[in-house]
Amino acid sequence: MTLVLAGTPLGDSRDASPRLASVLTDADVVAAEDTRRLRALATALGVRPGGRVVSFYEDVETARLPVLLESLRAGQTVVLVTDAGMPSVSDPGYRLVAACAEEGLPVTCVPGPSAVTTALAVSGLPPDRFCFDGFAPRKAGERARWLRELSEQPRTVVFFESPHRLAATLADAADVLGADRKAAVCRELTKTYEEVRRGGLAELATWAADGVRGEITVVLDGAGTRPVDMAALVAEVRSRVEAGERLKSASAEVAQAAGVSRKRLYDAALRQGS
Repeated sequence: MTLVLAGTPLGDSRDASPRLASVLTDADVVAAEDTRRLRALATALGVRPGGRVVSFYEDVETARLPVLLESLRAGQTVVLVTDAGMPSVSDPGYRLVAACAEEGLPVTCVPGPSAVTTALAVSGLPPDRFCFDGFAPRKAGERARWLRELSEQPRTVVFFESPHRLAATLADAADVLGADRKAAVCRELTKTYEEVRRGGLAELATWAADGVRGEITVVLDGAGTRPVDMAALVAEVRSRVEAGERLKSASAEVAQAAGVSRKRLYDAALRQGS
């Protein structure tokens, strides 16, 4: 009577642990985000799922909960796997774990690869303090608000993004956080065409504009890793305003060049001028 969250390889099946093969073989039920990928993984590992296999992807997650909870209550072992990485981390699983916790049903984990920590390790950015922010918001307005929240985040930030939105997200990030703020785009980690691109946000946005494919993890430098002389930046903005430039445009240009938040600089310049 245990829910087992089983981490699966990001791409290379050789990264799977022997314990993963064992729990797939011994499970009474295997809930899989994609049953076809599960069977391909099992074949690569030389095993066959021992119990019944059910689909457990985002659109059916809520509907599947009662069936899986009933199996657990009946004393069965349920193994949950997603397409890659750890279940419930920006993947199906959270609702099931929360329901088990509510009922006092045991939950354990078979550790496995994680795109979050893998990308962080190879990014070349400070790994000692970081936060994970899931997927970047899809809509431009929500994304801009999210980026403004990150403008003061001192820790390294890791997030996921789809390939067809990557260029827009990086361009927005360069606009809000500064063109030179460091980042790393990690593509197809552990797979044949793995690629890690490092540079400033504007440089990475230009690169991504040509189109990028594959699974994407982005690592963003924290705001607290660079010394910023706000007094000097405010003085530069006020000087440009006195020369006839609008406060908003002067703040935006100085902030982008310095790699700081436009809002933070604008507010500081506004306070000094009032």
